[in-house]
Amino acid sequence: MTDTDTVPDLMRAAYIDSVGPADHIRRGELPVPPVGPTDVLVRVAAVAVNPVDTFVRSGAYATPLPFPFVVGRDLVGEIAVAGSGAAGLTPGQRVWCNSLGHAGRQGSFAQYATVAAERLYAAPRDIDGEHLVAAAHPAASAWLALFRHGRLRPGETVYIGGGAGNVGGAAVALASRAGARVVATARAEDATVLYGLGAAEVIDYRSSDLGARVRGAAPDGYDVHLDTSGHGVLAEAVDLLAPGGRLVAMVGPGGGPAELPLSRLYTRDASIVGFAISNATTADLAEAAEGVVRVLRDTPWRPRIADRLPLSMTAEAHRRLEAGEVRGRLVLALC
Repeated sequence: MTDTDTVPDLMRAAYIDSVGPADHIRRGELPVPPVGPTDVLVRVAAVAVNPVDTFVRSGAYATPLPFPFVVGRDLVGEIAVAGSGAAGLTPGQRVWCNSLGHAGRQGSFAQYATVAAERLYAAPRDIDGEHLVAAAHPAASAWLALFRHGRLRPGETVYIGGGAGNVGGAAVALASRAGARVVATARAEDATVLYGLGAAEVIDYRSSDLGARVRGAAPDGYDVHLDTSGHGVLAEAVDLLAPGGRLVAMVGPGGGPAELPLSRLYTRDASIVGFAISNATTADLAEAAEGVVRVLRDTPWRPRIADRLPLSMTAEAHRRLEAGEVRGRLVLALC
């Protein structure tokens, strides 16, 4: 462990005392969290805001919360203190994490965060820290949706709805790199970027004949269907599946009931699987972390950063995200 005298007793943090609207978020001082034998205390450099952060803060996504609860789940920083059982992790090492702020774990929006060693990953020196923290959630989500739940294989055809979003763009790059044929939907003005990420075909989602064009792009159906936009219709998606196709459903708390053509599911040996990154095991997250590094190192994809804010504007960041005012990622600096 490092000399704990170099770590203060108190830290600046963005936290809540109860679930509720964005104005419940307070900025103040809290005690620096303790460090167990298999934990690491991280001196946080930057964090990023995710839609799921707003779900947890508002209570829409019920999960155990220890109050006062520090919001957020992603961070990049350096190790300040390493527990005696945190093998391979040393003080001063650059690290990142994307699974705090859930299931009783305190969040990341603070000067210091305690992280279980199994949830912490080395931050490569050749990858910009801001890019890494902004990519952590969307790129890991894309990797898990495609490969863990969608079981995507080389040579298969994958549909990616919302290809110009951060999850969608990462999914296009990862699927293309894996040898899949990618058909994506996005605005026409974003098509050039998606072709650059490896998409075989990009369809304007505002087209009056969208359904026919999506079907025409894969006459034999899609092996994996992934709609990252949140606006897809499950019944229509089932119709697009190839025999043995897999539909990965990523629907937020607002997703309503859906009628499904069950007969077409079983006659095609197709399947639907729900996916929420909060349920991922530490082993799955560790594999996804390698995918995050690969997409940043080996493809042209970079997360779109919409704005950079100080920690004091955490509540404003949540408000902007919930109002739908953000196209990209909001990154907050702590140093």
